[in-house]
Amino acid sequence: MKTVKEILLPAVILFAICLVATTLLALTNQVTAPVIEKLESKTAAEARAKVLPGADSFDAGHTITYNGTEYIYYKGFYKDGELAGFTFTTSAGGYGGDVVIMTGVGADGAVTGVSALSQSETPGLGAKAAGNGFLGRFVGKSGIIALSKAGKAAENGVDAVTGATISSKAVTEAINLALVLYTEVPENG
Repeated sequence: MKTVKEILLPAVILFAICLVATTLLALTNQVTAPVIEKLESKTAAEARAKVLPGADSFDAGHTITYNGTEYIYYKGFYKDGELAGFTFTTSAGGYGGDVVIMTGVGADGAVTGVSALSQSETPGLGAKAAGNGFLGRFVGKSGIIALSKAGKAAENGVDAVTGATISSKAVTEAINLALVLYTEVPENG
């Protein structure tokens, strides 16, 4: 039969190891969190400039609620102060998880640019749906954009990436959501 010391000593040692590890992880998080936040902010600012070309500045951001979900959007302005358009960050479920997309929508309601902020799609074909070749197909489109297969894109549609239909659908859904949000923004006209 084991004594209390034989049972308690390993438990106390294990508790101490867990306490030290937890403390070190918390300290690491405190040190890295501001750096990560600054990097994410810089990445988002660069993406806004990319998806709304010609915009010289962006405001601090606004919130809009659609179907019970809050979204943040930014207004972009030309050098003369005229409204260039809006940027929206939206997401949709893809094959490997959520695909997060930033979409630029001009003051006229047409897509001006698209950038994939994060995605975990299958390397190779799935990731191609978040690549610039596919994303560029949306530029100039407005309204609800249809996704088609096998080169049969409608007038206001795009062809899916062959072999990555689910990922292509997720990107299209995220962009369509941005276009719907554009119609809900009070300042869009």
